Amino acid sequence: MADPSSYRPKPGEIPDSPGVYRFRDEHRRVIYVGKAKSLRQRLANYFQDLAGLHPRTRSMVTTAASVEWTVVSTEVEALQLEYSWIKEYDPRFNVKYRDDKSYPYLAVTMNEEFPRVQVMRGHKKKGVRYFGPYAHAWAIRDTVDLLLRVFPVRTCSAGVFKNAARTGRPCLLGYIGKCSAPCVERVSAEEHRELADEFCDFMTGRTNTYIRRLEKQMGEAAEEMEYERAARLRDDIGALKKAMEKNAVVLADATDADLIAVAEDELEAAVQIFHVRGGRVRGQRGWVTDKVEEITTGALVEHALQQLYGEETGDAVPKEVLVPALPDPVEPVQEWLTARRGSGVSLRIPQRGDKKALMETVQRNAQQALVLHKTKRASDLTTRSRALEEIADALDLDSAPLRIECYDISHLQGDDVVASMVVFEDGLARKSEYRRFQIKGFAGQDDVRSMHEVITRRFRRYLAEKEKTGEWTDGENADSAEIGESAGIAETAGNGESPLASTNTLTEDDGRPKKFAYPPQLVVVDGGAPQVAAARRALDELGIDDIAVCGLAKRLEEVWLPGDDDPVVLPRTSEGLYLLQRVRDEAHRFAITYQRTKRSKRFRSSPLDDVPGLGDTRKQALLKHFGSLKKLRSATIDQICEVPGIGRKTAETIAVALARSAPAAPAVNTATGEIMEEEPGTMGSSGEPVAAGAPDERRGQET
Repeated sequence: MADPSSYRPKPGEIPDSPGVYRFRDEHRRVIYVGKAKSLRQRLANYFQDLAGLHPRTRSMVTTAASVEWTVVSTEVEALQLEYSWIKEYDPRFNVKYRDDKSYPYLAVTMNEEFPRVQVMRGHKKKGVRYFGPYAHAWAIRDTVDLLLRVFPVRTCSAGVFKNAARTGRPCLLGYIGKCSAPCVERVSAEEHRELADEFCDFMTGRTNTYIRRLEKQMGEAAEEMEYERAARLRDDIGALKKAMEKNAVVLADATDADLIAVAEDELEAAVQIFHVRGGRVRGQRGWVTDKVEEITTGALVEHALQQLYGEETGDAVPKEVLVPALPDPVEPVQEWLTARRGSGVSLRIPQRGDKKALMETVQRNAQQALVLHKTKRASDLTTRSRALEEIADALDLDSAPLRIECYDISHLQGDDVVASMVVFEDGLARKSEYRRFQIKGFAGQDDVRSMHEVITRRFRRYLAEKEKTGEWTDGENADSAEIGESAGIAETAGNGESPLASTNTLTEDDGRPKKFAYPPQLVVVDGGAPQVAAARRALDELGIDDIAVCGLAKRLEEVWLPGDDDPVVLPRTSEGLYLLQRVRDEAHRFAITYQRTKRSKRFRSSPLDDVPGLGDTRKQALLKHFGSLKKLRSATIDQICEVPGIGRKTAETIAVALARSAPAAPAVNTATGEIMEEEPGTMGSSGEPVAAGAPDERRGQET
């Protein structure tokens, strides 16, 4: 590991002008390429205190052994040079998008004497017109098969073409009218090229011209009573319309635009592009990349634009490019796109209308692509096994942790404090064994204390299950009353049902042990050294010493072990780190979902919630009958009884509940139904004075 100070340029040596810089390792290989408006300011950021650098940046500067730069005149030149160097050197620390597949294009080889229509993949060739990309090659062949009726362009290979010219006999497509057969000189090279030009015009979106022309020819043929010719033209029109229907109109006014969306997390990013030509989606493609450097969404968009248009010119660069975030600064990128197209290019974020709606569709595709990529990566057995082995080696475990439990605390400024427990077995999420907790041991915000409480409650339950089976008989660790109390509060299953519904048996119906009876090999907590220490202390207090504990700190992705002053830093490309991050992120998602549910439930709470046996249907009937809670509160018992389904006993209970929730309101004589005046200063259920209409703050809490 190199010390960046050993190769730091001397003060004043770096020019204060636009340019491109390269970091090289000890073997002179380029490991990172970047551009800057001011080389001096940008490079100074890399040579600050290592503790202040992002972990990915810190890894890069400690791997490098030298830095060099090239001064250019403008930021546009810097952008072009950066792209060229990234393509040339393929630096390991730069963002590199990987196509999730080799997309096929519909290509017309206009660089040949007799242009050919075919499916092409890979790098684009000069002089060839490309349309797409398409998701599948068969979609191209279906489209071509329909269009050859109207534009009978050559589709055969060079060998077939030469053989037909030698023998004087065209191929089958020439006999059935789907090829103009230039090989046997049925048409001249000029006529065939004209057909190819018309084919390209139709594919670029100029469709109405050809359909109107064919309709006019069909009408003329019918007037001249050439019905067979008219029927063929009718079928040609149907074929063109069918080809057009394969791409629905999504934008009006025959818009030409590319829409780019980005879905990302802390580790990876997925990019999706929709190519819209003539108002229709003509192609779609996507990339996935590892985020090997600290990067913003705008910078990801800039790299995507370089990847997409770096080798394109002319009409291949559309007039309009819609993105989720603009590069900073945006002017050089826009100038670069304009130069590549040869005319103005608008680079902007859609704000409203059809373009914004279509961008939301592209964004959903990007999100699904990222989820699919992660699912494929996580489902690979070899990868999961390697990840578990790497975790075992890094944490010095005796064996791979086949069951991992992760805990996270969530709250909103100290309110609605909850915790989550997620379970991964053999590297895969076991959602049926997820659990969630309410923090009830204290009030307020204290993540460390909350973590201690959750770990204590979970593993007291584990010890209770062991005691029932006779595996553990030492009663000194926790008495039965304490275990029962701990086990009985606020643990709920991932599906919202309590796992404590039947605690007399230790096994489920299929014979598997109950959820809390099965211990993990590794407990992961979301947090750093304080949270890890709290979890370890909770296990020690219960006498459990055979379960490993670690924490994953979100800011620097460092793994903390109990009692260690320094964290364990796993390599950026480590599958073990990727698995720990996925476990941590899932615990965070599950916790924050529960916390938001509790918060929204608290906001929607009503005094009617405290009435036993009063369900949602009768609550709605009461509010519909009276119009508001205020009018219901002022109603007499007899008036409440008028609501269908509400008996007198229920009405009395409702009146009492409403009176308690609004102590400043008049009290009700439940025997006579008489409204009695009450002195101000009525006490609420908590023993504190409350204002009229103020709900008891204890309502809405789950028990």
